[in-house]
Amino acid sequence: MFDQIAERYDLLNDVLSLGQDRWWRRVVAHTVAARPGERVLDLAAGTGTSSATFTTAGAYCVACDFSLGMLQVGARRAASRRGPDGPAPGPVRFTAGDALALPFRDRAFDAVTISFGLRNVADPDAAMAEMLRVTRPGGRLVVCEFGHLPSARLDGWYGRYLGAALPAVARRLSPSGDAYEYLAESIREWPRQAELARRMGAAGWSAIRWRDLTLGVVTVHAALRPE
Repeated sequence: MFDQIAERYDLLNDVLSLGQDRWWRRVVAHTVAARPGERVLDLAAGTGTSSATFTTAGAYCVACDFSLGMLQVGARRAASRRGPDGPAPGPVRFTAGDALALPFRDRAFDAVTISFGLRNVADPDAAMAEMLRVTRPGGRLVVCEFGHLPSARLDGWYGRYLGAALPAVARRLSPSGDAYEYLAESIREWPRQAELARRMGAAGWSAIRWRDLTLGVVTVHAALRPE
């Protein structure tokens, strides 16, 4: 499904979020707070749009995704942005991988982040435990995912928008717009913010906190791997 929407994925994100996705990415990058020389793993990275934000301070980022189509589009775009002397410092490396069995050694990364992807994993709890495995002691986890609005009435209105307007707009911009019916369903079924925090703790993460963005449409959870 994600292979089919890869070419227009970033455009659809921009349109469907009314441009808010750019702000969400900046908040995630600020929360990750990647430093020079650090290793960052960006899971469910898609075309790598978010991955590039972690390298501006000199960090090294691995953009990992289950969808080869997404990675191919991202790698092609990254290559087209390179200058005559090659890539800029702090490059992004595109790697195929399954969040339930990451192809990396234990404690390999200083920070792990996943944006709008944990919801798509067959077993989110096992994925969070796997993220813990590849993060060094004291390292960070940042999860950006769709949330729920605090008011039941607003959340109900938002659910109707997801079920009707979102797929309709997507069909006008993408030949695979029907895939966004799945998106709407998965958002409605995703746990609330406090429940996700509890499950992060059960997977072994500590110092868990979260911040709602855009009235709770999106939530950024942050945690640490215990020393």
